[in-house]
Amino acid sequence: MDLLRIDDQFTDEERLVRDTARRFAAERIEPHVADWFEAGTFPVRELAPELGALGFLGMHLTGYGCPGAGAVAYGIACRELEAADSGVRSFVSVQGSLAMSAIHKYGSEEQKQEWLPRMAAGEALGCFGLTEPDHGSDPANMRTHAKREGSDWVLNGAKMWITNGSVADVAVVWARTDEGIRGFLVPRDTPGFTTSDIHKKLSLRASITSELSLDDVRLPSSAMLPEARGLKGPLGCLSEARYGIIWGAVGAGRACYESAVEYSRSREQFGKPIAAFQLTQEKLAWMEVKLGQAGLVALHVGRLKEAGTVTPQQVSFGKLANVRAAIDVAREARSVLGANGVTLEYPVIRHMTNLESVLTYEGTQEIHTLVLGEAITGVSAYR
Repeated sequence: MDLLRIDDQFTDEERLVRDTARRFAAERIEPHVADWFEAGTFPVRELAPELGALGFLGMHLTGYGCPGAGAVAYGIACRELEAADSGVRSFVSVQGSLAMSAIHKYGSEEQKQEWLPRMAAGEALGCFGLTEPDHGSDPANMRTHAKREGSDWVLNGAKMWITNGSVADVAVVWARTDEGIRGFLVPRDTPGFTTSDIHKKLSLRASITSELSLDDVRLPSSAMLPEARGLKGPLGCLSEARYGIIWGAVGAGRACYESAVEYSRSREQFGKPIAAFQLTQEKLAWMEVKLGQAGLVALHVGRLKEAGTVTPQQVSFGKLANVRAAIDVAREARSVLGANGVTLEYPVIRHMTNLESVLTYEGTQEIHTLVLGEAITGVSAYR
C-alpha cells in the first residue's frame, strides 16, 4: 500500500536494511509489544544486544564498531522499528543519535574507545540528560550546574523525562558552568547519581522513562566532553534524533493505516464490508496521501543529509509535518476500527497515544513551528 512506490528509490543496501528491520520487528517486537505496553515494561537488556548485532545502534556513525551506514538507511531502520512501536525506535534513537552521537562528536579519544564499541554492540546503554523538570523547551536556562573543585567537577541538579535513564550505564549530562554549558559523562555507579522511573504514563509505556538526580556528583576532569561548548553541543545531537523521528513517524502511521485497510475489508455492516462505503474509502485515501507525502519528505531530507547540505530548519520541517501527519492517520484509523480501535488487540490506540509523546519530545510542535516561522520571516518569536 505505497501508491507512490517510494521504496523503489532505495538502493539495494537500503532495501536490505528495510527487510532486516522489518523481520526483526515482526519476530521480536510485534508479538509481545501489546503486553509490554499494557504492563509498562520494556526488556531493553534482552533486546539491546540483538539490535546491536544487526547494526542498528549508532548505525550512522563511523568507526569504534559502528556500521557507518547512510542517513537514508538509518531512517529506514527507524521507520520499520517504529512501525512496531515508538518505544523501540526511541531506545535506538537515544542510544545512537543522542548518547553515542554526543560521545562520537564531542568526546575525547579515550572516551570514544571506552564507550562506543560496547554501546554499538548493545553491551552498554546510554541516556541523554538535557530536559529538566522546569526547563524543557528552554534548555539555555537549565539549573543543573557543575563547579570546579581542584581538578574535579562537582555536579548538582536534576533531569526529567529521560529515556533509558534507570538502565543506562552512562548518562550524558549537560550542565551550566562558568565556561558555559558543557557535557559530562556520568557512569551509573557514580556516588550521588540516582535515578527513579516515571510511572502511570499513558503513552510510550513500552519504554523506560526516568528522572536523573545529581547530588554533589564528583567527576574527574576526564569526564567532560572536550569538544562540546555551549548549546550547540546538545542541539547538534537533538537534530540527529529529530531526523530519526521524521522516518519513524511514517512507520507508526503506516501501521495504523494497514490495520485500518485490513479491518475495513473484513468488517461487515449493512450486508457488505465497510471498505465498500464511500466515507471509509475517503478516510483511507487521505491516509494514503498523508503517508505518501510524509514518506517523500523523509526521503528528501535523508538525501540532503547524505549530501551534507541539510539544515536544522529542514529537519524541523520534517519532524513537524510527519508527526502531525502520523497523528492524523492514527486518529482516522481509530475511527475506521470503531470500538475495536481502542483495544490493544489492534496497534492503533497504542500508536495514537505514543505519537502524542513523539509530538512533544525532541522539540514540541510549537517550537518547530517557531523555528519555521523564524526561517520564513527572519524574526525570532521565542527569544
